[in-house]
Amino acid sequence: MNCLIVDDNKIALTTLRQMISMDPSLTLVGECGDAAEAHRLLLVHHVDLIFLDIEMPEMSGIELVKSLEGKRPMIIFTTSDIVYAAEAFDLNVVDFITKPIVPGRFFQAVEKAKELKKMKSLYVAANREEEFIFIRDSNIIRRIRLKDILYLEAMGDYVKIYSLTANYTIHSSLKAVEQKISATIFLRVHRSFIINLSKIDTIEGGTLIINHNLVPVSDAYRAALNKRMLIL
Repeated sequence: MNCLIVDDNKIALTTLRQMISMDPSLTLVGECGDAAEAHRLLLVHHVDLIFLDIEMPEMSGIELVKSLEGKRPMIIFTTSDIVYAAEAFDLNVVDFITKPIVPGRFFQAVEKAKELKKMKSLYVAANREEEFIFIRDSNIIRRIRLKDILYLEAMGDYVKIYSLTANYTIHSSLKAVEQKISATIFLRVHRSFIINLSKIDTIEGGTLIINHNLVPVSDAYRAALNKRMLIL
């Protein structure tokens, strides 16, 4: 996880930096001495987790969290005064650590953040399984679940969609279809083929076998396929 430390106390900054370096799953992407600087950094860097002091000049940590719109990073508050705890947790933060910060308490909070990130990933994956597209089949508009699609094949000015339940032919280019489907599920393996990665049964040389169908893999796309495969 990409982490950011926001604290106007140099000792606290050093302590947090050292503890972050002890966990290989954490990457420190920045240190800020005030909330305004942190706000500017968040506009240009992807941050998963912020270790955020509350009492800072000009803008407090609580004010910073309230100012963040849309999808905000996970927050672990770090402060010397427990009086802020109730207000902090009302902001739905991961944890609230009182200073001086000790390793045991620090890593306990980090584990909470990791578990929350894992739960969010599972939620996204579950929702992704229900993603779908609409296609025009003659005079009928049909809904097809993306997870049911095996692969797609370009055929001139048309694209043939092979699915678990039926096959459909639509008037479109393969590139246009590629732009409308999830890149986390599908991958182009040939100028004429896009496959559902989860539907690959076996790979034999330059050929994929998907539900007893043969799909070619061209040299231009082989490296991208190998990178996406979890081969033991």
